[in-house]
Amino acid sequence: MTSLTQDIQDKLKRLTAFEKIIAINIMVYFVGWVIANFLGVLRSNSLIWLALPKDFGDFILKPWSLITYGFTHVEFWHLFFNVFVLYFVGRSFSNLFNIKLSLNVYFLGIIVGGLAYMLVYTIYPNGFLRNAGNLVGASAGVRAALIFLCAYMPNYEIRIVKFNIRLLYIGLVLVALDILGLFSGNAGGHVAHLGGDLLGYMYAVQLKKGTDIGKGFERFMNGLISLFSSNKSSKLKTVHRKNKKGKAFAGHTKEQFGEFNKQKQIDIILDKISKSGYESLSKEEKEFLFRAGK
Repeated sequence: MTSLTQDIQDKLKRLTAFEKIIAINIMVYFVGWVIANFLGVLRSNSLIWLALPKDFGDFILKPWSLITYGFTHVEFWHLFFNVFVLYFVGRSFSNLFNIKLSLNVYFLGIIVGGLAYMLVYTIYPNGFLRNAGNLVGASAGVRAALIFLCAYMPNYEIRIVKFNIRLLYIGLVLVALDILGLFSGNAGGHVAHLGGDLLGYMYAVQLKKGTDIGKGFERFMNGLISLFSSNKSSKLKTVHRKNKKGKAFAGHTKEQFGEFNKQKQIDIILDKISKSGYESLSKEEKEFLFRAGK
């Protein structure tokens, strides 16, 4: 039993950030299923404390729902589609960008999507969201990640069946479907999608200009995490030790300096892909991008 427990712990440690998010989504769905089937609660109400209400007055009573709704699914196929897309999007992000930027895009997409949902209802309470219920699902974060990739390297081509399609066209189709979805029975979900779409697009546009609009959110989350972590280590004075493996370069170790240069090279290659497509890369650039992804 000890060996099995240790094996499970080791496998959990090796999961990527997005794979952990997928695992949490699945566990939350299972908890809702258990509550509905063993406690006699309606499935639609089994995770009500995690869902995002459309009214700001109700939201004030459970502010955590602006994040938790993104981990909450009631319908199996809604969960399946989101985690399926998130798995492949997460792999793309892991190969091209650092994990903090990837998580910034995803969680800001969830937040902006939720705020868009409540804002539209507040402005038009008798409009197309008047009969909408609580918001659930990771779709806004998934859409933010997808549109980010489509906007950051629009000329990159992916193969679908027998055709190569540019990410630009995929992004345009997704946004068009969300606009049409405003007239469907799931108008609230598509409002959240459009919020995620907008966040993903703006993040990519600003990043290409050299500005990471998620840095403020990243600092906020780091500060929040530090409140719940041990502060013993923070009382220790930081000293720089001379060693062969990590000599300082203007306040950074040799490893940090090398990682910075590596990321700059990746950014240059991604910019080239964005402008001229993947096939414009030289053999050396493709090999470097492949090694970086590994």
